[in-house]
Amino acid sequence: MNNLLCIEPLGDPERLRRCVSAEELRQAEAMRSPRRQAEFLSWRALVRRHLPDARIDYDPAGAPVVRNHPVRIGVSHGAGYVAVCFSDRRCAVDIESPRRDFARIASRFASGGELALWDDPLLLPLLWSAKETLYKYAGRRELRLLEDLHIERIDPAAGRMQGRILGGEALRIDFRAKPDYVAAWILHEAS
Repeated sequence: MNNLLCIEPLGDPERLRRCVSAEELRQAEAMRSPRRQAEFLSWRALVRRHLPDARIDYDPAGAPVVRNHPVRIGVSHGAGYVAVCFSDRRCAVDIESPRRDFARIASRFASGGELALWDDPLLLPLLWSAKETLYKYAGRRELRLLEDLHIERIDPAAGRMQGRILGGEALRIDFRAKPDYVAAWILHEAS
């Protein structure tokens, strides 16, 4: 499968119920929150649209994996949207509402240097989304957003950032900012 990023609004729960497996429907019905049900069903239906027979499971870090196809996926949901990336290599995505109050927790995830990268109201939601993307990409639970994950550069015109995990290799993080959501992703091109 080619590298692909899909972002779409949460689907209609009644329609989504027809797009998922019986087991996935049972899992969704066990969730108390209608919003959580819609998020779960939406991303599962999106995966099934591209991989109809996908066997979806979770890795030890809690990230979704497709067991019966040579494809990796990254999943995020929030702000009334679902985002799924597909790749032949490791990938990750995060989506957030730009209206969420990130200022009250900024000191826990953004360094002074990162806060100086861009003078725009979208900086905090984008930093959060980029760091969540790095965290998911790393696939390790013990990482800390402030100390272990760093954003070094932001190019708003290109919709790109550069980040590092524990001082490792520079990683390209693409982003999109819309009125209803901000999203960041790492979706490597096949070599």
